[in-house]
Amino acid sequence: MSTSQQTDPLIGRLVDSRYRVRARIARGGMATVYVATDLRLERRVALKVMHGHLSDDTVFQSRFIQEARAAARLADPHVVNVFDQGQDGEMAYLVMEYLPGITLRELLREQRRLSVPQTITIMDAVLSGLAAAHRAGIVHRDVKPENVLLAEDGRIKIGDFGLARATTANTATGQMLLGTIAYLAPELVTRGTADARSDIYALGIMLYEMLAGEQPYKGEQPMQIAYQHATDSVPRPSAKNPGVPEQLDELVLWATERSPDERPTDARVMLDRLREIERELGVHPQVVRATPVGLVGADDGIDSGEVTKVLPGAFTAPTVTEDVDNATKLRRRARRNATKGGWLIALVVVLAALAGGAGWWFGSGPGSLVSVPDVTNLSFAEAQTALTERSLVAAEGADYSLEVTAGLTIRTEPAAGDFIDKDTTVTVVVSQGPAPVDLPALQDRPASDVTQILTQSRIDVSGTDEFFNDLAAGQVVGVSVTPFGGGDAVDCTAGCSVTEGATAALQVSLGPVPDVAGQSQDDAAAAMDAVELKTDITREYSDSVDKGRVIRVTGIGDDPLRKGDTVTLVVSDGPEPVKVPDVTGDSIRSAVRELEALGFEVNAGIDDGDLPLGFKYWDVYNVRSTNPKAGAMAPKGSTITLTPGL
Repeated sequence: MSTSQQTDPLIGRLVDSRYRVRARIARGGMATVYVATDLRLERRVALKVMHGHLSDDTVFQSRFIQEARAAARLADPHVVNVFDQGQDGEMAYLVMEYLPGITLRELLREQRRLSVPQTITIMDAVLSGLAAAHRAGIVHRDVKPENVLLAEDGRIKIGDFGLARATTANTATGQMLLGTIAYLAPELVTRGTADARSDIYALGIMLYEMLAGEQPYKGEQPMQIAYQHATDSVPRPSAKNPGVPEQLDELVLWATERSPDERPTDARVMLDRLREIERELGVHPQVVRATPVGLVGADDGIDSGEVTKVLPGAFTAPTVTEDVDNATKLRRRARRNATKGGWLIALVVVLAALAGGAGWWFGSGPGSLVSVPDVTNLSFAEAQTALTERSLVAAEGADYSLEVTAGLTIRTEPAAGDFIDKDTTVTVVVSQGPAPVDLPALQDRPASDVTQILTQSRIDVSGTDEFFNDLAAGQVVGVSVTPFGGGDAVDCTAGCSVTEGATAALQVSLGPVPDVAGQSQDDAAAAMDAVELKTDITREYSDSVDKGRVIRVTGIGDDPLRKGDTVTLVVSDGPEPVKVPDVTGDSIRSAVRELEALGFEVNAGIDDGDLPLGFKYWDVYNVRSTNPKAGAMAPKGSTITLTPGL
C-alpha cells in the first residue's frame, strides 16, 4: 500500500454511522471515491466524497446532490446504481454500486486500441445505458472512458452523472463545461448549449479513440483542443487503423458532426445504427436478455435491458429497429455540403467569440483546468518542478517496483493526462525498488511446491540441479538465491530474506543410488541403467560373497552423483585360491595343523585298510600323499584328503 493510502484520514472511518471506509479507489478534481462496507445491509459499496475545499461551495454541493438524483432516477443494467446521498458534518457523499474491475481508460492504456468486437461490445452497452438516460430526459454531459466501468464479471456500465441536467435546461454555464476537453462538443465551446446530441459527440470521440488508439485532437493547452473541436472535422479512424470497417468510420463521422442537427438525435438512434452495423459485419456483442428496465416508475415500452456479459456459446444478437437506406445517407451528405459555406461565416463568429471568451476560459472556465504532466522515471525533485510549472502541488508517496529504479517516479495520483484544478495536490509515487520477501525453510519440500512459492514471491527459478541423495526423489536438497541486480548468491535452504526480482537455483534429489550388493552382475547393471547411471566392472576374491555376485559399489563419494555419471560394480570371484603345501612324510597331526592354518578343511579320519585312523594314531602315522597333490591351487575352505602310511 502506498503512503498516500496509509495517510488518508478517511481510511477506517465510519461515515454517517453506517459506511465503514476500507480503501481509496480513485481521486478526481471534484471528489475521491472509496470502497466501503454498508454495515446496515452488509454489502460493499462505492463511497464518493466531495473534496473538502468544495464543501462550502453551494454550486458544487448542488451539482453533487444532482448527481445522486439524476442517476437514482435510472434503473438500467448499463448505468451505475446510486443508493444513497448524505452529509456527515462538512463532508458530502454519494453511495453507489461497487463494481470491482477497471475503467475503459485503463483498458485503453493497456491495449492502446481495441479490436472491432471489443469496441462494438462496449459501445452497445454504453449506448444502451445512455439511451435510458436520454429517454428519461437526462443528458450526461461528461461521457469519457474514465466514466465507463468494465466489471470483473463482464458487466459494462456508465457512471458519474455529476454534470447531468434535464434536456430542457440546455444552457451551459462555465461551471457546466467541466467535462474533459477532449470530448467537448463544438456547441458547448461556441454557444454554451448542450443536449443529448452533445453526449453523442462525446461518444463519437470515444469510439474514434477505441478504434484508432488515440484521441483525434491534441494540444499543449485545453484552449487549443477546444478550438479544434469547434473548427475541424474528426478524421476517419481507418486513417490510423486500416482494419476499421467503413461502417464504423461512417458512424464516427456521423456522431462527430460539428452541427448537432447532423448527428443522431439521441443514444437510441445511434444504438439502432450500431446494431445495423453489427448485422452487416456479422460481429455482435455477447449479450443475454434480462428483464426490461428503464426509468424508475415509468415504462415507455422500449426494451433497454441487455446485460453485457461474456457467456460462451449462449448469446443473442441485438435487434434492429430502423433501417437507413442509401437515399437517406445521400440526403445527409448533401445537407453537410450545403452547410459548408455557412460554416465559413460561423468560423469568423466563433473566432471572435473565442477571443472574447479567452479571459473567462482561462480564469474560471474549462481553461482553468491543467493536465497532470507525465513525470515517470524522474526524481521527486524533478517531478515537483514539473508539477509546480503547471500550478500543481506535489506530495511524495512511495511504493515498491521491479520496473522502476529506486528513487524514481512510478506514477502520479491523479494519473498523467488527467485535467484537474490548479493548486490541486498530486501524489508523486516514488519507487522504493523491489519489495522485500521472507522465504520459509525450503529443504525436504517437493520441487514443484518450492517453485510455486518462489514464483508467487516474484522470484525467477533460473535452473535446477538434480543429483542422487538420501532424500526421496523430487525433494529439494538446497536453494541458492542471487539478489536482484546481481551480487553474491545467498543460501536460502533454511529460509532467508531477499527481494522480488531475485533468481533462484534449485538442487533436487534423484533419490538414493540403488543398493545392489548381493545381486548378480547383470541384475545390478540393469538397476543402475534404470536410473541413468553408467557402470564399470571390477572383480575381487571374497570369502563371504558367492562368485558372480556384487560385493559393493564404488564411485559414490563426497561429490554429488548425477545422471550419466559412472559407478563401479565390484563383483566377487569367490574365495581366493591357495597353493597346497607338500606335507608328505609329516605326521598326520603336523599336516592337519599346517593345512588348517592355510584355511583348508582336512579329511584325516580315513581308514588304512581295516584300521581306523583315530586321533591317537595321528602321531604314529605319517602322510603318504594328498589330494589335491602338493603344489596344486585350491580355494580356501576346500577339503584336502590325506592318505596315511607308516
